[in-house]
Amino acid sequence: MDITRLAVDAGAFINRAVQYTEESLGQAEKTELDSRLESLLDRADSTKTWTDKIISQTETLLQPNPGARLEDLFYKGLDWSTPERPTPHELLSENMMDAALELGRHTPYGSTLIKCGELERQIGVANKKLIQSTDINFLSPLRRFTDQEYTVIQNERRQLVNKRLDLDIAKARLRKAQEADSEAQGLNANPLGEEYVAHVSYMFSFLRVRWLKMWAQEVSQAEMELRISQSVFDRQSEITRLLLEGINTTHAAHLRSLYDFVEDQASYYAQCYQLTQDLHTQLASAPPLVCYNNNWHLETNQPSTDKQPTLSNCWVLYNQPGLDNHPGKQPTPTNQPGNQ
Repeated sequence: MDITRLAVDAGAFINRAVQYTEESLGQAEKTELDSRLESLLDRADSTKTWTDKIISQTETLLQPNPGARLEDLFYKGLDWSTPERPTPHELLSENMMDAALELGRHTPYGSTLIKCGELERQIGVANKKLIQSTDINFLSPLRRFTDQEYTVIQNERRQLVNKRLDLDIAKARLRKAQEADSEAQGLNANPLGEEYVAHVSYMFSFLRVRWLKMWAQEVSQAEMELRISQSVFDRQSEITRLLLEGINTTHAAHLRSLYDFVEDQASYYAQCYQLTQDLHTQLASAPPLVCYNNNWHLETNQPSTDKQPTLSNCWVLYNQPGLDNHPGKQPTPTNQPGNQ
């Protein structure tokens, strides 16, 4: 370990802390940054803030369960692969399939449950693809800015603050050196008188000048350090400015990612609509069914010689003409004995 370098760094840290404290208390002058640079810094901060909010809300949209999101964050922190978990649509599909097996898959209700379960399964698969594509095409570029690009900006920003503090420290040292030199010149210009008070005053002034000279640098040395600090500060300001102007490129990249997100959503919802519409058409084209005495029969317009069921033990499903289209709802009896 370089002890000398460590001591220099510690001294610089203490000087910066003192300068920052005096600025906070209004006891020291502060060099203001260029207004253009301040505007770029504010824009970078706003971009970071809103990007974090968009990422968080998008993750909530894709995974509403906060426990699952916390688990994913835990695995991500350990650099482990996230465990596969079923989507809500896939869980609903499993329940529908299990219900159909237990209630009778060959009944109209059971067979329809199977069809709806298959629909939910396909929607769940499409939802997983949407989550995967959104994470790759939309969230990853946004996270790259918050985790990498903005971190670089913050590092350069801290360097700029340090160089600005060093510049103000150099300015303060130059002022002290000029003050000590001015008082020394004034002390030498005034000849001593014969009075005792003049000698005492001269002694105190001499001690003050010696004290200032002890803690103040020579004017030439202070001016040289100021020029160096100003040059370093200007160079760091330019580096930070060029880096911050790259926010425009970041916005353009995020815009392309946003287009990809909208395209992925459009594809997902179009696929879900098509799957749902196909099942709806299939169910709507099914022939009406009549159930009586716990048996299902196709409703036809052909006359039958069999004994017709009474309305007390019969109900109609699926688009039965003249009746309400709600499964299990019994029609109102008409022309029955006792209703005259």
